Amino acid sequence: MNNLTFNEFNSLDFKLCNANPIIRNPWNSFVIADPSVITPDFSHDKKFHLFCHTFFGVHHYVSNNGINFKKQGKVANRAMRPNINYIDGKYYLFYERTRPVILNALSLIGVKWKSEIYCTESVDLIKWSKPYPVIKKTREYEEYNKGYAISNPFLININGKNRLYYSCGQTFIEDCGFGEPTYISFAESDSISTGYISRNEPIIKPDKDTEYLNLCSGCLKVYKLKDCYIGLQNGIFEKNGKSHSAIMLLKSDDGVNFEFVKPFLVPQICGSSKWMAQYVYACCLTKYDNKFRLYFNARNVSNNLLGRECIGILESQV
Repeated sequence: MNNLTFNEFNSLDFKLCNANPIIRNPWNSFVIADPSVITPDFSHDKKFHLFCHTFFGVHHYVSNNGINFKKQGKVANRAMRPNINYIDGKYYLFYERTRPVILNALSLIGVKWKSEIYCTESVDLIKWSKPYPVIKKTREYEEYNKGYAISNPFLININGKNRLYYSCGQTFIEDCGFGEPTYISFAESDSISTGYISRNEPIIKPDKDTEYLNLCSGCLKVYKLKDCYIGLQNGIFEKNGKSHSAIMLLKSDDGVNFEFVKPFLVPQICGSSKWMAQYVYACCLTKYDNKFRLYFNARNVSNNLLGRECIGILESQV
């Protein structure tokens, strides 16, 4: 992506794919969410590989065209919000590791929530290493009144350092009945898998006076362009008495200090379908064969029983 300037990227004409949603939630989970995608030029078998999560862990999908995906299986239990990377012939899958299901369920009656960033490795996407911790709780801002949450990992190399952006803390969203990440921060290391040190302060905080960030921060994905970094962030916000989420385009010279540019993808009704009517959440930007694709998950309504989350694509020719 770093052969495009910010102005060139900002002028691209992104449109929703006609095949949306490309992956619907399975029968046994209300959600399928947080897609992370490896394109054929960064995979060992020259195929698209998509990782996402349901209620039951992180799952792996494969495709020849990046649209029609076939499920390969589950990669990790107690796992959410994956980030897949292919570096020097090895895959590194970072994810939010939660406690066992029974303890997560008990969080509704007062047992404290605890989650941290873990990683598992593979050379063939079939056999995976034993998961190991990467970012554990070290900062007060990662805590909240019901425990601590460290989630939404995203790896990028900046100036020779491995930088893992992550979300942390949690804000309860009344009309959804569950929490969303309060802050965004990052940790850095000389190694891909160990030695990460988190910043003393988060880089993005909620702001009650900011239209798309007045509840909490959601997550952030960062990409290097020719003349700057861009961030794609799904802030959680209140509007007309309801919560919403939309993906914002941010710009930064250093990957630390970001400025808002514009809404990049907002909730909408697509024809007769309401699959992305109230929330557009976490995303993954890819570039392959002169085409940009933004994989994302979206939710129709806030209601816990009626809400469903699916995965879709926004795309543009270069």
